[in-house]
Amino acid sequence: MSELKMPIIGYMKSPYREKFGIPRQPNLVQVESYIEMVEPYNDLLAFEGIEDFSHLWLIWQFHENKNANSTKFRPQVRPPRLGGNQKIGVFATRSMYRPSPMGLSVVQLKAVKKVGKSVRVYVVGSDLLDGTPILDIKPYIQYSDAVMDAQSGYAQDEPERKSVIWSEHAEQQKQAFLTKGSLTEQLRAELEQVLSLDPRPAYQHDDERVYGMLFGGLNVKFQVSKQHVLIVEISQ
Repeated sequence: MSELKMPIIGYMKSPYREKFGIPRQPNLVQVESYIEMVEPYNDLLAFEGIEDFSHLWLIWQFHENKNANSTKFRPQVRPPRLGGNQKIGVFATRSMYRPSPMGLSVVQLKAVKKVGKSVRVYVVGSDLLDGTPILDIKPYIQYSDAVMDAQSGYAQDEPERKSVIWSEHAEQQKQAFLTKGSLTEQLRAELEQVLSLDPRPAYQHDDERVYGMLFGGLNVKFQVSKQHVLIVEISQ
């Protein structure tokens, strides 16, 4: 049986510049991003009628999965939601380490715009890395896609959030970047939403460790305690 080859219709342009820090599910953070469509799919006719839908399904590729080309099947993985130590069947998770390196995310549609020769699909709530190949876009159908009494196993409830505070040094840097225009209030709010979810690996609990994360052109240094996330430094 021949393999199915799926074309790439566009690429995500996102403030998530590395895998570390990306929310583990879509719509946990209201980050705005857009899909840059590629030829021949950068045709506004292909989006006629899409404005009648508030949300979209994105089908995409785990393009930075280091095991994507491996022929060895891994039947079990360690979900972060279970602490990163307990194994469970791969088909009972949304792990990137799966037979077909494909992801599925529901996002809010903001707009479809023609920018020069490009067509861009602006969305909110994406959990996609910058540069992620998009394989397809489908409308979200509320009456069939939303199952209000669904059971979600170990992921029934949204993860808890921590408060985010700025150190005196980081606060000064933030104000300087806001004044220069190299940081916007929207990006600041998105960053705080990302950090509130505690992006550390589930097995790490070192309150003294300083973590680093790239987000929206910023290099962010932070520490995490049981109560809050402390931003200690930001730079460009």
